[in-house]
Amino acid sequence: MRIDTIIDNARITTVDPERPHASRLGLLGGRIVGFDADLDSVTADEHIDLGGAPVVPGFNDAHFHFSMVGLEMQQLDLAAEAAPTLDELYRRVETFAASKPEDAWIIGKGYDQNKIGAHPDREVLDRIAGGRPVYLVHNSKHMAVANSEAFRRAGHADPDALEAPLGGDLGRRDDGTANGLLQEQAMLLVDHVLKPVAQEELVEALAAASQWCLRQGLTSATEPGVAGTMIGHGPADVRAYQTALERGLLHTRLTLMPYIDALHGIGPIGGGDGWGIDLGIRTGLGDDRLRIGPVKVMSDGSLIGRTAAMCCDYHDTPGNAGFMQWDERELHELLVTAHVNGWQIAAHAIGDRALDVVLDAFDAGQASLPRANTRHRIEHVAVASDAQLERIARGGHVPVPQGRFISVLGDGFASALGDERLDLAYRMRSFVDAGVELPGSSDAPVVPGEPMRSLHDMVNRRSASGAPIGLREALTPAQALRAYTHGSAYAVHEEHRKGMLSRGRIADLVVLSDDIAAVAPERIGEIEVRATMIDGRFRYDAEGELAPA
Repeated sequence: MRIDTIIDNARITTVDPERPHASRLGLLGGRIVGFDADLDSVTADEHIDLGGAPVVPGFNDAHFHFSMVGLEMQQLDLAAEAAPTLDELYRRVETFAASKPEDAWIIGKGYDQNKIGAHPDREVLDRIAGGRPVYLVHNSKHMAVANSEAFRRAGHADPDALEAPLGGDLGRRDDGTANGLLQEQAMLLVDHVLKPVAQEELVEALAAASQWCLRQGLTSATEPGVAGTMIGHGPADVRAYQTALERGLLHTRLTLMPYIDALHGIGPIGGGDGWGIDLGIRTGLGDDRLRIGPVKVMSDGSLIGRTAAMCCDYHDTPGNAGFMQWDERELHELLVTAHVNGWQIAAHAIGDRALDVVLDAFDAGQASLPRANTRHRIEHVAVASDAQLERIARGGHVPVPQGRFISVLGDGFASALGDERLDLAYRMRSFVDAGVELPGSSDAPVVPGEPMRSLHDMVNRRSASGAPIGLREALTPAQALRAYTHGSAYAVHEEHRKGMLSRGRIADLVVLSDDIAAVAPERIGEIEVRATMIDGRFRYDAEGELAPA
């Protein structure tokens, strides 16, 4: 028998419990065909000696804003590392604005009032932007600040006279004037004029994001929201992904979540009225390169923004328990309708009150139309009680917490929740112990999306200040690796294709500088990606020896 490639002299961690380790790997047609002794009588067109380097399955981020990662590469960086104070933020905005044409939008991203002390102010932005519209997006993506020119271009000549929409809020000074802060649904008052993003601009962003993913060993990702009002760039989002794939620019395997307001009634379909995307398209359409996944819905807001719907007040803002983004009855009906029409659901639920609303709807959907193996998802699950955790496990649902949040945002969690509730934040080990298949994800670009840093935080659970954040929820390195490979594939019904290195599965893998299970836990984040293989071909090689020209 002759195959394409044999990889020799590697320390392979397969994540397959039936064959957890190997040193040789055979590839044919982009698939894995054998290991070790299976290859003794096999010849190959190519032999690759990895010199004993560790190999793991390709990383898979279950909640990664792929298009936004690419688009933000062209925006003004206002993260705390770049702008550690409010004055420095203003300085960067002023300098950036001065470099742009007089009518250009000044788009910034990543500021965090928890770290710089306050939100930017509309009037200050008016003074420093030279008459240009300014729109600065919070690192949570759940709020933004606009200046007066941005409001004017969005059709609002007097921001002080605006009223907050349902599911949103407007920031105001003590005298009642608008300070420019837009929370949750109120963001739509301005950012609608920034959409749709031009197709070519979006294609370029997807190409840039794909190249970034190759360097990080990220071979698959789930894009949590396309073609919607709150999430997405326009009604033709999916076309841009298809174009990027056709042009050979999209190497990362992607599952796309349509946002819920992109779905609609489609009339009688035989046996009842349909609801979804035109032609009756629903979860699962596509192939191993690009496919339609769950329908996404935002039920509440942000923990660090103090807008997530909680069962009780935030520790540091008495009188504030956050809010839902929908009328609860309307949200309930939407989720039940999605279930009945065959969709897998991915409901953003950060607060514990929002979590109950979502779980009640999942239960009602099953009561209306029982479906096996739905794997409805709860994105983030930032705060969950023991009873809610058991309910998720019993329902066969998939929680999608973010490991990287622990180090980047953990100190903010501590302030928001207080010591008495901090152990309920972004639980992981408890889900694994309850038999739940846990995925790995980052929510990039809310926080940086490097998988190795996420794996580090899933194991170590320390905030940026070094404070422990729910150490009882720490995973072992093996559990974290399984989550970021097999678990994320399971979360979108693709574990039969990828997530393990086993015979018949897709040949997506990563070569590392060190073994995740062998290094000291506090050094996991220092491990480097040396090479990334997709479909049996090295698409990235840090040393320039394995990737094709």
